Amino acid sequence: MLEAQKLAARRGFSRLFTGVSFRVGAGEALIVTGANGTGKTTLLRMLAGLGAPESGEIRWQGKRAGPLDPALRASIAFAGHLPSLKDELTAEENLASLVALEGPALSRKAIGEALDNVALSRQRGLPARVLSQGQRRRIGLARLLLISRPLWLLDEPLTALDAAGAELLARLLTAHLAKGGLVVAATHAPLGLGGARVAALVLG
Repeated sequence: MLEAQKLAARRGFSRLFTGVSFRVGAGEALIVTGANGTGKTTLLRMLAGLGAPESGEIRWQGKRAGPLDPALRASIAFAGHLPSLKDELTAEENLASLVALEGPALSRKAIGEALDNVALSRQRGLPARVLSQGQRRRIGLARLLLISRPLWLLDEPLTALDAAGAELLARLLTAHLAKGGLVVAATHAPLGLGGARVAALVLG
């Protein structure tokens, strides 16, 4: 269970949002929308333990979670607006590196299977610099499959994905929710989760 109670955030002298409260349980998704500059990314970073609210609190599994809280950080997979890839590394090497940052290194077979699952089997040996933005985004989706975290925090996950990529993302999210996972996603476009338990939060 992820809970937010009366969160407020400020950027400089500007108030982004105030009084934001919600609860997300197993198998549920929260879709965060709002115009640019209303604090969607700021909210996700707070939930990831990467920043503190001006006021209010975040609770994970019934316990208050502050910035860099180890229990919360060990439970989340945070995917920012841009994939964190090294251009000189191959798709396979980038994925292995990303996964190793968050847990034990995995076998090449496991890495290869994850790339297969996101339709990157033919690109696994290519350097990231020659991949399209959509293919780079798919490496991030493969990472989600491998690190096995219950709470997914996704910032504009549809960015650069074509129709096939959007369908792939919808399948991954639906499968994650079906296994009891949680999702909080900031997005400007529908994620195709019609059959799941989805709540909406509009900032601004």
